[in-house]
Amino acid sequence: MTPFGQKLRDLRALKGVTQKDMARALGVSAAYLSALEHGNRGRPGPGLIRQICDYFGLIWDDAEDLKRIARVSAPRVVLDTAGLSPLATELAAELVESIHRLDDQTLQWILDEIRATK
Repeated sequence: MTPFGQKLRDLRALKGVTQKDMARALGVSAAYLSALEHGNRGRPGPGLIRQICDYFGLIWDDAEDLKRIARVSAPRVVLDTAGLSPLATELAAELVESIHRLDDQTLQWILDEIRATK
């Protein structure tokens, strides 16, 4: 599941709506919505994100947060380390090899460390 899929599921649960009802309101299929939630589809486009914001009444910071989550929710990530240091390539390769074994606490620590350098 992607961060966007989890957020979508949480928003639906909060509002108490089914995938089928939400899909109908957005003009998409329930299968597509399910695939988005499970991370089996790519990131949603800006138009669908706006529709989702309108559907849930998300404005300002909440709408921006949903857009940010959508940007980082590609279920298949390609990382090009060409032109970077050998250490960057090694880090990328290690992450590919081990990400499935890392617990949420470790993943959060890595994210926090990376975000602290921005």
